[in-house]
Amino acid sequence: MKRRVLALGLDAADPTLMEPWMDQGLLPNLRYLRQRGAYGRLQTQINHQGRTENFSNTEPLWVMALTGCLPSKTGFWDTIEYDPHRYSIQLDPVYGGYDYGEYKPFYALGNRCNVNTFDVPVSRVIPGIPGNQITGWGGHHPFYPSESQPSEALANILAQHGPNPIYRKDNGKWWNRNYGKWVRQAIAESCSTRATIGKQLVQQANWDLCMMGFGETHTAGHDLYHHSQFDHPLHHLHQPKSHHIPPLEANQPPQLDNHLDPLLKAYQAVDKAVGNILSAAPTDSYFVSYSLHGMGANHTDLLSLFFLGEILYRWNFPSKIGFTSGDVSQPPGDLIRKPRRGGWTDEIWCQVTDSHGLRRWWRQRSPRRFWSSKHNNLTSPMGLQRQGEAQHWMPILAYQHLWPQMRAFALPGFADGQIRINLQGREAQGIVAPEDYDATCTELINQLYRWRDRRSGAPLVKAIQRTRPPNHYSHLAQDDGQLPHSEQRLPQADLMVVWHERATDVIESPDLGRCGPVTYNRTGGHRARGHFMVQGPGIQPGSHLPTGQAVDVAATLLHLLGEPCPDHFDGQPLIQLDPDPSQSSQLSLSQT
Repeated sequence: MKRRVLALGLDAADPTLMEPWMDQGLLPNLRYLRQRGAYGRLQTQINHQGRTENFSNTEPLWVMALTGCLPSKTGFWDTIEYDPHRYSIQLDPVYGGYDYGEYKPFYALGNRCNVNTFDVPVSRVIPGIPGNQITGWGGHHPFYPSESQPSEALANILAQHGPNPIYRKDNGKWWNRNYGKWVRQAIAESCSTRATIGKQLVQQANWDLCMMGFGETHTAGHDLYHHSQFDHPLHHLHQPKSHHIPPLEANQPPQLDNHLDPLLKAYQAVDKAVGNILSAAPTDSYFVSYSLHGMGANHTDLLSLFFLGEILYRWNFPSKIGFTSGDVSQPPGDLIRKPRRGGWTDEIWCQVTDSHGLRRWWRQRSPRRFWSSKHNNLTSPMGLQRQGEAQHWMPILAYQHLWPQMRAFALPGFADGQIRINLQGREAQGIVAPEDYDATCTELINQLYRWRDRRSGAPLVKAIQRTRPPNHYSHLAQDDGQLPHSEQRLPQADLMVVWHERATDVIESPDLGRCGPVTYNRTGGHRARGHFMVQGPGIQPGSHLPTGQAVDVAATLLHLLGEPCPDHFDGQPLIQLDPDPSQSSQLSLSQT
């Protein structure tokens, strides 16, 4: 029996925020959907060589949800591509997502399913699917081009409603008050217009599946988290400098009143839009809301995009210090509350080690165009820009020119830390012999576990996953050695560093000293927790779903449509409906 499904993807909407706000009636439309249907959490985990850890990288999660396949099958682990021949990286903000060439989206069902899609993150317009597919009106850096099928669909939206106020513009900094005011208003405007567009798409009668993405929750989580939640150090921004910053507590309530909380207001704007869209849909549809991951206090921007690079630099060159060292016998100093520069990368560069006081003072205050291309054997952001490096804003690339000289180096990453071994026979100038690969990994793992958050004394590293089995490269020692065929499906990193979920601006090890304090970047960061709720015929109100994963989203939506799951799926439906749900009010839960 054919069924209709309206699925709204609330990108990075965090269930630990949503659930109490729903309980308090602050998100009435999502609360109604939860009370009238079934609700559960999503928590995606990835297995590397027998070790399973949570996974919160946005783009691969969306590809998992759309294809029903794990990255080990699609080969899509990240939007950042590393070239071992040139020791370079590439990040294409438009076409850097998955191309869906080998594995199609689950809704590519030919004439069996008429589809409306609108701004689903990391999706693409797929030829041959009946209906409307629209990408690139809005979204938080969603890794898709602005296009549609039919081609005039997006043009009509732009002509009638104008461009999205946020699209590819949410790059501001927490210390820029003008940006803070702008992003709050832009989120509200974006949600309001998205609701109007969404209602129009829903009211088109000829669809079986209607999928829409909300990037506003992602933007709000990154930019407004510290204004709302007690567990970010910058929540104390208006406290006196001498105010003691307490240890982070996972379950601390917001300090702000609800009516002053800008993060809550952003969620309420999304909730209102959700209500408007649902009200326009046929009442016998299945209504779905889901998020693939959430947001917490950001720890990965500093750890994975800067600190890990400095750790590897000191490990490779024990006599050298790239950035701010400090006396380990002294307190770490105050949190940086009033950054001087207009961007985060420039803030980091101002902390480069320099014994010359006047030169250091000049770098902190002079326009960046006057900066030299290199200092302290590291490449400045201006130097990277002069070289044509598109990602010159990543502070971890200050070390990039040294990668050929290093036994291991840090690749940039937006979630877990990523480490690449400079391996002979794989890298163009590899210096680690294949027979030393395993020992090098072990040595580095032992070193990483010694680093700690200087402010709390707690360890930084929760777990380190090896992505290759032992002796994986032993054959490279032979004259005719070639990389294993499985290499193209593996992550680019040899070691994935899973951090404790603890924001810090200064780190320390007994071997390699201290680094920090340095300036925080985005205040909200990804967490491997999402939600899935569904309401419709045959679903018992107030029921609970088992904890699922991103790959289960595709399987569940197919099941709601009344379609079978392909054999290649790694996910499974989170529910089992009766063949004729109109005859039953019962919901059978899948076992995970």
